[in-house]
Amino acid sequence: MALARSWSIALLGIEGRLVEIEADIGAGMPGTKLVGLPDPGLREAKDRVRAAIRNSRHSWPDTHVTLGLSPANLPKVGSSYDLGIAVAVLAASGVVPGVELSGTVMLGELALDGRVRPVPGVLPALLAARRLGHRRAVVPAGCVSEAALVEGLEVLGAPGLADVVAWLRQEGELVRPDPVETGPAPHAPDLTDVVGQPEARWALEVAAAGGHHVLLTGPPGVGKTMLATRLPGLLPPLSTEEALEVAAVRSVDGSLSRSSPLVLVPPFVAPHHSISVSALVGGGNGLATPGAISKAHGGVLFLDEAAEFGAERLESLRTVLEEGEIRIARSRGVVRYPASFQLVLASNPCPCAPPREIDCTCSPSARRRYLGRLSGPLLDRVDLRVRMRPVTAMRSSEAHPPESTEVVRKRVLVARDRATARWADRGWRTNAAVPGPVLWREFALPRSATALVERALQHGAITARGADRCLRVAWTLADLDGAACPDGDHVASALEFRDRRAA
Repeated sequence: MALARSWSIALLGIEGRLVEIEADIGAGMPGTKLVGLPDPGLREAKDRVRAAIRNSRHSWPDTHVTLGLSPANLPKVGSSYDLGIAVAVLAASGVVPGVELSGTVMLGELALDGRVRPVPGVLPALLAARRLGHRRAVVPAGCVSEAALVEGLEVLGAPGLADVVAWLRQEGELVRPDPVETGPAPHAPDLTDVVGQPEARWALEVAAAGGHHVLLTGPPGVGKTMLATRLPGLLPPLSTEEALEVAAVRSVDGSLSRSSPLVLVPPFVAPHHSISVSALVGGGNGLATPGAISKAHGGVLFLDEAAEFGAERLESLRTVLEEGEIRIARSRGVVRYPASFQLVLASNPCPCAPPREIDCTCSPSARRRYLGRLSGPLLDRVDLRVRMRPVTAMRSSEAHPPESTEVVRKRVLVARDRATARWADRGWRTNAAVPGPVLWREFALPRSATALVERALQHGAITARGADRCLRVAWTLADLDGAACPDGDHVASALEFRDRRAA
């Protein structure tokens, strides 16, 4: 009778938990039993591992083998445990010593010929392994560049099971990662391409400076999509921590670039209005996978033709906009994914959407029903609402050419720096993240400055949440102006943004 152990990581969302893999070789009829709440894909691991060991010129034990994955009540999903299972069996058989297994995490799917195939979720798994005190990780050779993003952990890449056996016997070496390089920034469209629309351009600058959500309303062809796609170019680059969170979500999803996994440019995600609720917020059987809102974490989520998305999809965003994360309950457990993004909504004013408003053939009730798809509770969470007008001239005046993204971005970065310095002690980086009670108490403005907001509250023009958001926008306007704190004009401008009608 022989017993050996190895270790791997189970992922619940992007949160990792340590899994101890035990292989017990005992007397009895030949056979293999896998216990520890495996999913159907993992139940097949014993067949994959047996074939991989045999095709790597080693023999499978000819007695009874029991494989246990602990903790037993934790769901185990996927094929990333294959390598750990194979190594535990070989160590229990005496083929390899178990000295190097202590403190080492094993991740990888085994092909029948012994190759170690890439698996999703390597980055969040190794971040969890480092947090749990492990010092080394063996991952598929194709995932080495992704795994190298985790500092403080020795990362080794395994092309095949035979290479891992040779390394454990100290008869060979595994692949070492190259130095981590930041991926190239994708080409960003420039604001100079947008003709006219000074109000919308100003709203985009305010949104970038304060991290605010935006609603753009106007007829087709006025530049709503053009403006939205230029917002990421105005935002500051992601910090290393934020970039790792973005990469971790894409690693779980399987969409992370293996050549340049770390990108500092904020992501831009624009799903089609026919997207399902599960694809938007995350879902699936067993343990939920991340949706479009999590892929937009740290960047921009753009919903073009927002009124066409349907109430169920739009209302699913309400809690996410407040909390910055999504929690999804499924049969095998509850997972959490980060979802802190800037929301940009674009909508036509009515179903027929002619270039000129006077040509509209929709009845007043049809217009109300169309814009009514954007519910009051959702719009209450949108800080800036802009009505865009038809473009009347395609040539800009040579005396006043439109500002480029680089010019506007400099002002945005200065405003962001002012906000970051003000809220640094409290852990907030943008004005949009500051809770309302802090703005009304600890950073209270003079009553003369907030008189318009209080009057709007009294008349029911805005809600208490809307009043909080007015103050957040006012602080952003003050940062753009270089003022120490907002005055009455800043508050009035912020209230005007909220009072704009989308129809």
